[in-house]
Amino acid sequence: MAKDITDPGPPPEASLKPGAIGFVDALVIGLNATSPAYSVAAVIGPIVALVGIHAPGVMLASFVPMLLIASAFYYLNKADQDCGTTFSWVTRAMGPWAGWLGGWAITMTGVLVVGSLADVAVTFFLLALGLDGWAEDDAVRQVLTVLLILVMTAVCVIGTEVSAKVQNVLILAQVVCLLAFAVVALHRVHAGTGTLDAIDPEFGWLDPFGAGGASLTAALLLGVFIYWGWESAVNLTEEVENSATAPGRAAVWSTVLLLVTYLAVAFAVVAYAGTDFLAENAAEEEFIFALLAEEAMGGWDWVVLLAVSTSALASTQTTIIPASRTGLSMARRHALPAHFARIHPRFRTPDVSTWWVAGIAIAWYLVLYHASENALFDSLTALSLLIAFYYALTGLACAVYYRRQLTRSVRTFFLIGLGPLIGAGLLAWLLVESVADMSDPGNSYSGVSWFGLGPPLVIGIGILVVGVVLMIVRRLTAPAFWSEHPSVVDPHLVDGKES
Repeated sequence: MAKDITDPGPPPEASLKPGAIGFVDALVIGLNATSPAYSVAAVIGPIVALVGIHAPGVMLASFVPMLLIASAFYYLNKADQDCGTTFSWVTRAMGPWAGWLGGWAITMTGVLVVGSLADVAVTFFLLALGLDGWAEDDAVRQVLTVLLILVMTAVCVIGTEVSAKVQNVLILAQVVCLLAFAVVALHRVHAGTGTLDAIDPEFGWLDPFGAGGASLTAALLLGVFIYWGWESAVNLTEEVENSATAPGRAAVWSTVLLLVTYLAVAFAVVAYAGTDFLAENAAEEEFIFALLAEEAMGGWDWVVLLAVSTSALASTQTTIIPASRTGLSMARRHALPAHFARIHPRFRTPDVSTWWVAGIAIAWYLVLYHASENALFDSLTALSLLIAFYYALTGLACAVYYRRQLTRSVRTFFLIGLGPLIGAGLLAWLLVESVADMSDPGNSYSGVSWFGLGPPLVIGIGILVVGVVLMIVRRLTAPAFWSEHPSVVDPHLVDGKES
């Protein structure tokens, strides 16, 4: 493993537990981190409203930059098995300033989304039990949401093995429920017993360019969001068996499995409901599945509600993982205060950084929810800025870190250099499009103007400004991290051999 000789790393007793989980466990965590059922439920309506029957094609097109960035994660992890992933890799390739901002972006994505995921998990679980009154009671839902975050955080702290076992159960329940819905919906379309305006599925739906124009760009932004989170498997690299290759392979395979899942569900939803119903109910977002479940499965609608609940529940836990591990990695390199690097002596997990992520996420959720529920949704929209930023930064870092080795073979040039650069370029383009879209207050949930801009863009800019301020303060008070210099990969690692 390529290591900077000036960075001795943590002593053995302060390390995360090596070999705690295997490849399959890492793969499951990567899948669950994306919250497949919740993600596809949240975006299928808006995507159909934008591109109609070509929604499956948009999900296919959105997969391309994700696969290219997953390749970057694989090769960067092969060279540097650090739980800080983007933070560590960008620091090595491009220097501490860029690395710090990449780490900050990852940490803040967890803060922005954990509360909302837990809220969805609670709401859909109550709906599945028939407790609609509780689900509509804001006070009850918020109390249960906070309790759920605390419980899932405790699971993360108790141990990676326990987390993996919980995730295995949740992904099984989620996939079984989703497949049950897809099979029933497609069967009813084929049998002509659907209750909505069913459409016979066609392979032409896989053409993402059928709609074209600005609507395609907006739909691709939503498509990228549903794949976000697969890299959680790589954040566990120090705790996975065969850490040089298994986490990266888990990341790549999770994107492929997500593609298959999303396409199956998208075809089933569009075929059963038709484009008019989905477009008319696009504002319902994840609750579109609640409507469709009742239509397609009758008294068995709780199956789909349970799928969305377990999806959000699993992602509540797995989203904490990359944020906490990134905080740990930053503290070990003196980019954050030392107490964030504490490893629990018994459980061998980063307990301090994990609880900090949960605490800030709870505060963010409660403050924004009490300010306005739409403000909470606007903060989720701002996620696309952070996601596109640190994914693009990682793709660029891969090409830069391996730059002296890219001409060694065609495979190296395409998989390590050109592919990640194309992925980074596509995401940079989507980032620019996001900024342009979010600058219009009319495109936000709130529909109000903050400083003449849309609330999501203001939230994104605010997070960036806070990050820059904290980075400068840290640079002035503890300059050790900023003495690091960019480097290049050990050439022996290109062929998978260590010197």
